[in-house]
Amino acid sequence: MSKKTMGIHHITAIVGHPQENVDFYAGILGLRLVKQTVNFDDPGTYHLYFGNKGGKPGTIITFFPWSGANQGIIGDGQVGVTSYVVPKGTMEFWKKRLEKFDVPFTIMNRFGEQYLEFDDPHGLHLEIVERDGGEINNWTFGEVMPEVAIKGFGGATLLSTQPNKTAELLENVMGLEPVAKEGDFARYRSTADIGNIIDVKLTTIGRGQMGVGTVHHIAWRAIDDNDQMDWKKYVSANGYGVTPIQDRNYFNAIYFKEPGDILFEIATDPPGFANDESQETMGEKLKLPSQYEPHRSQIEQVLIPIIVRELD
Repeated sequence: MSKKTMGIHHITAIVGHPQENVDFYAGILGLRLVKQTVNFDDPGTYHLYFGNKGGKPGTIITFFPWSGANQGIIGDGQVGVTSYVVPKGTMEFWKKRLEKFDVPFTIMNRFGEQYLEFDDPHGLHLEIVERDGGEINNWTFGEVMPEVAIKGFGGATLLSTQPNKTAELLENVMGLEPVAKEGDFARYRSTADIGNIIDVKLTTIGRGQMGVGTVHHIAWRAIDDNDQMDWKKYVSANGYGVTPIQDRNYFNAIYFKEPGDILFEIATDPPGFANDESQETMGEKLKLPSQYEPHRSQIEQVLIPIIVRELD
């Protein structure tokens, strides 16, 4: 048996103050807050999800905001850069938008594409690239209209303690196709039209340290529960220790460490973020898993209040 993931399902990172997180990803980048919930392992901490209007796999970045936590160090064993894709011809809009909100950026080229590189308020490395692939995001927020809005992930850059072994796993286990090598980067592509480009840095930069401003894990797409079970068996058969299936309300998840120490997840596309609220109202209220609902009042007293607000 061989398998191919469609690409990225979501990326999860650790950040600082939750209101700063919401202001940046919703207020400045124009993403939709599609879910307010809590860390299932630490219900005193938010788990916030941002994506396109429908909250589709391949568009979702999620955060554990730990205000006052130690700053992390981006390095080997992590996703080093999270890439967002925007429609062709919109780069000038995004340059002006970052300038408007005093977000420093640099421009660089990789594999024949121009990238706008910048950090979020907590140090997470991001970049924007123009591509044709991916459907238009019909979410409007402030001055970010659908014709310029972020469509979802372009992909990610992986920093590995063993880059060659990580590259080998991407190709031979996850089923991504090698595209090209340039300098100290190797590029791989999955089958989806979004969240499909993975660059592996082929040289090490020093071990990363988990904390604010770092990616916790990257999740890959499984079509459904049956496909995920096939993945679990397949990854195990290739010598990796895989966790039991975890019910995350909006998807089911399995986890394993790849050879370069990056935490990989494989998550199901269904049931999606309208599982416990309507598409129209997603993200407006705090949603709790059933085991925490009896403790809602205590949890709400601990969580820092947040509001989605237009900054334009």
